[in-house]
Amino acid sequence: MKAMTTQPSAASLDVLLSDLVSAALERRPPTREQALALLAGDDADVLDVVAAAGRVRRAFFGRRVKLNYLVNMKSGLCPEDCFYCSQRLGSEAEILKYSWIKTDEAAELAAKAVGAGAKRVCLVASGRGPSDRDVERVADTVAAIKGGTPDVEVCVCLGLLRDGQAARLAEAGADAYNHNLNTAQEKYADICTTHTFADRVDTLRDASAAGLSPCSGAIFGMGESDEDVVSVAFALRELDPDSVPVNFLIPFEGTPLGSRWELTPARCLRILALFRFVFPDVEVRLAGGREIHLRSMQPLALHLANAIFLGDYLTSEGAAGADDLAMIADAGFSVEGRSEDTLPTARGEQVALRRRGAGTGVPANT
Repeated sequence: MKAMTTQPSAASLDVLLSDLVSAALERRPPTREQALALLAGDDADVLDVVAAAGRVRRAFFGRRVKLNYLVNMKSGLCPEDCFYCSQRLGSEAEILKYSWIKTDEAAELAAKAVGAGAKRVCLVASGRGPSDRDVERVADTVAAIKGGTPDVEVCVCLGLLRDGQAARLAEAGADAYNHNLNTAQEKYADICTTHTFADRVDTLRDASAAGLSPCSGAIFGMGESDEDVVSVAFALRELDPDSVPVNFLIPFEGTPLGSRWELTPARCLRILALFRFVFPDVEVRLAGGREIHLRSMQPLALHLANAIFLGDYLTSEGAAGADDLAMIADAGFSVEGRSEDTLPTARGEQVALRRRGAGTGVPANT
C-alpha cells in the first residue's frame, strides 16, 4: 500500500524538481517530504522527473555507463529464508544448484567479461556467510583475476562476515564488498526471519572499516510502501556507500513472492530518480529485474543510473551482452573505461577545514 501523499500539481512539481536538482548539485539529499512527493507523482509527469534527475546524473557522471559482471561462484541451497530469493531455504524454483566453482573457471569468466567492457567483477556465493576456508578460496580467486587484469575492480558478496574476514578479503586485493539492505528496517521481518536488518548493517560497517568500498542497495516490488522506499534510501545514505545497486524483484515461481508483479516501468523510473537525488555523486546501478520491469523503457533509465550489470544474474538470464552494448550506444552513452574514475574526485571538497570561530580571530558560523 502506498503512503497517502498528495500528488503535486504541475506548478508545485516544477518547484519540487527545481529544488531537488539544486540540492543534489550541491550534494544535499532531499527531505523526506520531498522524496515522498516525488514518488507520489502521476505517471504522466515521469518524463519531467527523468529529465530533472538526468541533469544530476550528467553533472557528476557525464554520459558514461559503468559495466559490472556477476560470477555466481556457489549457487542454491542457502539456509536463509529471504522470501524474494530463488536460492532460499525451501525454494522450489528450478535453478542451477552447485558448490564452489574452481578458481580458474571464475578467473576465465571474469576475463571474458573484462574483454566485453566490464570494469567491475562481482564474486557472489550463496549462504548465510562464509567459513574461513571459503574466504581463502575467494581470496585465491581475487588474486587470480587481479593477476590477469590488475586494473579491474573486484567486489565480493558472501553474506554476513565474521571478525577478520573483511580484512582478509581486502588483503587479498578485493576492492569492494556488497551486502544489500534490500528494504526498510520496519519491513525487514516481512521478507526474512533468519537474520535481521541490523545484521546486514553490521557487515557493511565491518567491510568499510577493513578498507573495502561499501556497495549496498535494495530490491523493489516486494509490497513496500512509498514510506518504505524512502526509509531504505535514507538508511543506505547513512552508510555512505560508493555503489548502490537498485534491483527490481524477479518473481521466481516456487518462492513466497513468486506471484508479485506489481511494478510498472514508470514506477521503476521514479524510484531510480529518487535514488539519483539521494545519491547524486554515487554510483547508482541498474541491477536485477530491469529487463522484465522496465522493458522498452530501459534506455530512459540510463539517464538516471550510471552503471548496469552486463550479462546474466545469479540464477536468471539477463539480456544479451551485445544488445545491452547497442542500447548504451543508441541512447548516446559510452562505456566507462577501466582507467577512468567512476566517482567524481570533487567529493573530497565536501571536507572543509575549520578556519573560523573558537581559536581564531574570525567570527563563528552562527
